[in-house]
Amino acid sequence: MPAIVLPIVLHAARRICHDARMATISLPLFPLSTVLFPDGVLPLQIFEVRYLDMISHCLTEDEPFGVVLLTQGQEVRHPEGIERFVGAGTLASVQDTTASTPGLLQVVCRGGTRFNVLDTERRANGLWMAEAELVEEDHAVRIPSDLKGAADALDRVLASLHDVPQSRWPVQPPFRLDDCGWVANRWCELLPLPNGQKQNMLMLDNPMIRLELLHDVLDEHGLITS
Repeated sequence: MPAIVLPIVLHAARRICHDARMATISLPLFPLSTVLFPDGVLPLQIFEVRYLDMISHCLTEDEPFGVVLLTQGQEVRHPEGIERFVGAGTLASVQDTTASTPGLLQVVCRGGTRFNVLDTERRANGLWMAEAELVEEDHAVRIPSDLKGAADALDRVLASLHDVPQSRWPVQPPFRLDDCGWVANRWCELLPLPNGQKQNMLMLDNPMIRLELLHDVLDEHGLITS
């Protein structure tokens, strides 16, 4: 076999083996008008029965649910409404709940692994269930010097929160300001980007490219000072 072909064949073989190992899970979906990123913070107000039951199940079984971006319809169920959503999202784990009012549950969730939706089914109560394939997590990639301005800008944002209670911070520790994927994801959450653009960023499999794209946006808005 020619030497130039062998690496290509080995890469393809490794990719096939990797794809065969990707886990598939069954989970409830929560279509929202937002994009959740790994390690992101998601506060929710739950009052619909379908989602109150979902959160109760997730807490009891210590299981996540899936957040997917709505493309048609509304977050709150309407009798004649049609919900459509993208075919990829992020697992959400319930971190904290507060029932301050009967029938209203305040929930704080944390983003986990990304996934691709393989199949969906809508239950009688309106809750969407899905079979999903988990997406490989970002590899830890140290931020190169030419992109460090994005991390420095985020560090300044975090430093400005010192008078704000930590529970209200839009970014929660642990902070990984030397990691391409973590810094890029936090800027995707903080910047007022269109949801479609955020979704594309979410599913990019190269965290350095994701950060490069965000670095350009920050530079355009004069947020890169180093």
